[in-house]
Amino acid sequence: MSKEIAGTAARISSGFRRVVDVFLAGEGLPFSQVLSAERIERICGSHGCLFGRHGIYSTPVVLWAFLSQVLRDGKEAACRAAVARIAAARLERGEEPPTEDTGDYCRARAKLAPQALKAISCEVAEELEQVADPCWLWKGTHHAKLVDGFTFTMPDTPANQRRYPQAKTQQPGIGLPIARVTAIMSLATGAITNLACGPYQGKQTGETALLRTMFDSFQPGDVAVMDRYFCSFMMLAMLHGRGVHACTRLHQQRSSDLRQGRKLGKHDRLMTWTRPARPDWMDPTEYAAMPETIEVRVIRFTIRQPGRRTKEIEVVTTLTDAEAYSRDDIAELYGLRWNTELDIRSIKSTLNLDHLRCKTPAMVLAEVWATILAYNLIRTTVAGAAALHDKQPRQISFTGACQYILSTWMMLSASRTPAATLLKLRLRMLEQIASCDVADRPGRVEPRVIKRRKHRYPLMQKPRADLRRGIATSKA
Repeated sequence: MSKEIAGTAARISSGFRRVVDVFLAGEGLPFSQVLSAERIERICGSHGCLFGRHGIYSTPVVLWAFLSQVLRDGKEAACRAAVARIAAARLERGEEPPTEDTGDYCRARAKLAPQALKAISCEVAEELEQVADPCWLWKGTHHAKLVDGFTFTMPDTPANQRRYPQAKTQQPGIGLPIARVTAIMSLATGAITNLACGPYQGKQTGETALLRTMFDSFQPGDVAVMDRYFCSFMMLAMLHGRGVHACTRLHQQRSSDLRQGRKLGKHDRLMTWTRPARPDWMDPTEYAAMPETIEVRVIRFTIRQPGRRTKEIEVVTTLTDAEAYSRDDIAELYGLRWNTELDIRSIKSTLNLDHLRCKTPAMVLAEVWATILAYNLIRTTVAGAAALHDKQPRQISFTGACQYILSTWMMLSASRTPAATLLKLRLRMLEQIASCDVADRPGRVEPRVIKRRKHRYPLMQKPRADLRRGIATSKA
């Protein structure tokens, strides 16, 4: 190893040394080093989905291949491609490859328990959060967690329709099953620490109801940064009872009269909120445990952008110490909430989570968590590159990191590379990933329209069975 390479490697913090050393290893299947077989076997064994220890389709191999589907194939004809990559990896090691039939792989993939994939993904995200550099944290001490929701669709099968019914505004046989998701993301690393998934409509299926199932994902001292949909007395009181701070935009139905309460500064007031009547979803015992009042700060600040109308924003927070957390600090923190919109866009567009391909609810949930696991592993690589080159993970493009990592796998899986050359290449690739800066485009305005008018087929207006009968009748 050259002195230059050794000096570069020495700068890597101990928390990221393993990431830098082995994440870009040249295996035929992705993450076969950083996502160790030991970790997979330990967690999958505890969830009763450990299989094929001595066969071709063992649990680690199937999971690695599942991740390759998420990252490489856009889920189109992905099972055949996954089997081909398993065959290539085994041939490179001089082992017998599997047959071309994808049935064995699909049956093995169905044995992966969604809860096991969730546990692996959350463990990866938590480990990354624990080794985060203090300069990545908000004010150097607080782990800020961004909360937001999104939806995705899936194949129109009877099983999926029963679990995730399509929107009631769509006719039967025309719409797609749709699910709602609430996700908790780290501001420091961009990783998803947890998410909850449920039907799009019905009682207790909203984003707030899903968030209440994930309170254990917050640690005392964390700051939950949310939009106005989550701004309620009960939500803030329940988080505060766990030692978790909140920062959210004021709900549109609450009064924003800053003449009330105690003045802390310009457009900065300390107010007392009173407990409302018991909501239907809360049992009497839990309601009785809620405090009768809570103290919150209401801050108003103005957003001015050239060419746009001036906008006033009211933000509510339980960070009531005006000396430790200034009005500008709170305004900046809430402004960082926009990162969650970018994270969700990356997951849905780059990792194709806008529409899934699995045909049963269990496999849909497994596909969701495999996608989140792949996302967190990419975020781990980005964090390693940031730590090595004195950057913030949020400064590095997620899409650019994906492209560099995939190109590295393709290149290294084609031939055997000497160890010294491999180390130099890994460090060089991390340098390239760190150079993929997210563009700073203040005041950018882009309308959500498309220019190309190329539509191969019209939209479906009738159920597919009716359309088939119409075509058959016209040909008769």
